Amino acid sequence: MSTLKLQIGIDGDTYELEVEVLEDDEVPQHPNYGNSYPLVPATVHSVAAPAAKAPAPAVEVSGDESKLCRSPITGIVIRANVEPGQEIAENDLIMVLEAMKMETNVTAPRAGKVARVLVAAGDGVKANQVIAELE
Repeated sequence: MSTLKLQIGIDGDTYELEVEVLEDDEVPQHPNYGNSYPLVPATVHSVAAPAAKAPAPAVEVSGDESKLCRSPITGIVIRANVEPGQEIAENDLIMVLEAMKMETNVTAPRAGKVARVLVAAGDGVKANQVIAELE
C-alpha cells in the first residue's frame, strides 16, 4: 500500500488528507458483476437552483446607537411587525428572522416611536445589520 497526500480547499480553508492506495492485484468484485444484465443508460437532468434573494440595500442611519435595532443573526426576514410612526414599548416584537429553519424574534431595545424600518419580508440580513431605527 502507498499513501497519497491531498490538499482540499473548502470555503477558503485548506485541509490536508492522507489517502491509502490499495495495490492489490486482485480487484474486489461485486457479486453481480459476472451476471449478464443488460446495461441501462443513465440520464442526468440538470435542475436550476433557485435564485438567492438579494441582501437588503445598505441605508445610512443616524449615529445614535440607542435608536438603532440590529439583527442578532444572519438570516431572512420572515415578517416585520412594525411600521414607521408606530409607538412601541421596550421588548415589543419588531421582526421575525429565520436562519437554518429556526425563527428568531427581534424585540425593541427601548420604548419609542419607529422612525424607519429598513428591511422587508424576504430580505436577507447580516448579523449586526441595522433593521429598524427609533426616534
